[in-house]
Amino acid sequence: MTDLKTRLHDILPKGASIGCDWFVESAQNATLKATDGREFIDFAGGIGVVNTGHRHPKVVAAVKAQLDKFTHTAFQLTPYESYITLAERIIKLLPISGKSKIQFFSAGAEAVENAVKIARAYTKRHGVIAFGGAFHGRTLMTLALTGKVLPYQADFGAMPTGVYHADFPSATQNISTDDAIKSIRRILKTEIAPENVAAIILEPVQGEGGFNIAPPEFMRAVRQICDEYGIVLIADEIQSGYARTGKMFAMEHYGVEPDLITMAKSLAGGIVLSGVAGRAEMMDAPRPGGLGGTYAGNPLGIAAGLAVLDIIAEENLLARSQALGGQLKAFLTDLNAPEIGEVRGLGSMVAVEFGNGEQPNTDFANKVKRIAMQHGLLLLTCGAHGNVIRFLYPLTIEQTQFERGLAILKQAIEEARTA
Repeated sequence: MTDLKTRLHDILPKGASIGCDWFVESAQNATLKATDGREFIDFAGGIGVVNTGHRHPKVVAAVKAQLDKFTHTAFQLTPYESYITLAERIIKLLPISGKSKIQFFSAGAEAVENAVKIARAYTKRHGVIAFGGAFHGRTLMTLALTGKVLPYQADFGAMPTGVYHADFPSATQNISTDDAIKSIRRILKTEIAPENVAAIILEPVQGEGGFNIAPPEFMRAVRQICDEYGIVLIADEIQSGYARTGKMFAMEHYGVEPDLITMAKSLAGGIVLSGVAGRAEMMDAPRPGGLGGTYAGNPLGIAAGLAVLDIIAEENLLARSQALGGQLKAFLTDLNAPEIGEVRGLGSMVAVEFGNGEQPNTDFANKVKRIAMQHGLLLLTCGAHGNVIRFLYPLTIEQTQFERGLAILKQAIEEARTA
């Protein structure tokens, strides 16, 4: 173990932060096995990537079968049927009326970059409004959209122009829906004219921002603003999509249609794949060759993506997400822990905040995370102050293992008080 840590330190720059002091040897469903023999219950899910669990047999079988055919051709050079089949299946699931189209890419940031490009090409405008606390990626444009300076923007100089940040509703940060909408209106009056705004991009449930849930009235008001000024509404569903909130896409909770949706993470069960989908007339706006990428829509990811859709349907993961999330929220509420400021979530996109925005208890959250890991439970923190623990366990987790994880969580909270 020491040798691995030394080798890691020697080769990895400081900018790549590592969350664990152990190394994974193997993983299956919700269990991670370390090289030192320890096992961990995974409540982090590869940061929301394995909603269908580590190495689901159907995903493994699909990728193995594709390996026997071909691993890469570059779809924009020589296309393949599986890409079309996955696209057709996803389009049927989109919470968007009318004709839609989709294009696949690689990482989530690439999907967001292309969504902005599509919106700009369609509207012939340049401005984009995002929100405080948002996370959209680590490329330069997605960094500009991300509403958190440390650690994401701090070292990288001036961000691309034309990006503006409004407030996002949060009870623990004392930002109401009315406050948030006023902040958008203020931007449109004092910083950029509405006729120059191409898109408003938001996460229905902010991921890195602390699992802040957009209130329905906020989502309706944002849609109204977009309709009023001809602005494209982009829903970033990279973390909230694919059954995490108990719906295929979190936007289904609102009865409000976005124009474009970005997706990645659990789209392909651990294989690299992302996509942008949306209204056909918008998706068709960029000229031929304006969108693409050498590895975009890689056939291994496409094969895995088809298997993931089968798993979600066959194993009823939408209902499973609701059931597990309801159990977790009830468990956290019943703890009556004085350190807890708020329990919130949709489906299994659940978070517990320690303290609040004015008095964040970041130290306690980190203690809980550290102690939980000592007892075999992997957790993730998030939020503007790092005082929120988010839960991204595989939706395929066995019930007994899920309950064991909750028991460890309770123990960690209790021990954190005296640590």
